[in-house]
Amino acid sequence: MKDYVIKATSGNGQVRAYVGITKNLVQTARDNHNTIKVATAALGRTLTATAMMGLMMKNEKDELSVIIKGGGPIGTILTTADSKGNVKGYVQYPDLNGVQVEDYPNGKLNVAGAVGKDGYVKVIKDLGLREPYVGSYPLVSGEIAEDFTHYFALSEQTPSVVSLGVLTTATEVEQAGGLIVQLMPDATEETIATLEKNVAKLKSITTMLSEGMTPDDILNLVLEGLDPKILDICDVKFDCNCSKDRIQKVLISLGRETLTEIIEEDKQAEISCHFCNSTYHYTEEELREILNEM
Repeated sequence: MKDYVIKATSGNGQVRAYVGITKNLVQTARDNHNTIKVATAALGRTLTATAMMGLMMKNEKDELSVIIKGGGPIGTILTTADSKGNVKGYVQYPDLNGVQVEDYPNGKLNVAGAVGKDGYVKVIKDLGLREPYVGSYPLVSGEIAEDFTHYFALSEQTPSVVSLGVLTTATEVEQAGGLIVQLMPDATEETIATLEKNVAKLKSITTMLSEGMTPDDILNLVLEGLDPKILDICDVKFDCNCSKDRIQKVLISLGRETLTEIIEEDKQAEISCHFCNSTYHYTEEELREILNEM
């Protein structure tokens, strides 16, 4: 099944919902960064949320970045998304620098133990204005979903339900997906009560997906009795827009003096993209061309 996110509202417009399956994009991220299981889960949850948040943006050129830094052995998680369903990201220490994080007694991955909770989640929105919007709030659990719920409540004053999940072996992502459900300012007590009842009955995202449910099925459960209306179905994917020309800007940013030293001492340069681990090689001739253009 391909990855996609459903954008929907309740019939009365008092609730909006995003429900998605992201197994393939999380697998791509795992393969790119060779993450261990708990790192795959942490990065996959963040990528899933970031993809859905990207689809909330209105303009084609809008971009969004999420930084999660909790002080745990995984280090920093950085993800970015555009408004068209493209997302990319990485973790600072995909193998946790060899630190062992024990699973919970019930066998579930201890994502909070890897991420930590002595830090923050920061969301940066580039909406084409003079300055980007930046919202930064303390982590509350390190389990990712709860931290996004807290972010929406404080930053956007939007009561939200966020559920994210990744089920993975050492090398294969078996299930991944998520949902974000938000109450609009005009939501009535009746709508709120119905939504709370529906959410209370939900199983975990990975359990529902493992049982064969689709995002459409999950949406119908979430908005049962609220006349769900699908607004759009958006493909989402892990997509890094790096290229040799784009990476060249990194060399230019080093300045003439440093670039000259690289040419004289190393005769070449290799630069890797953090997001997809692609490596770009520059010969001495190419470096001199860049230097001359500077």
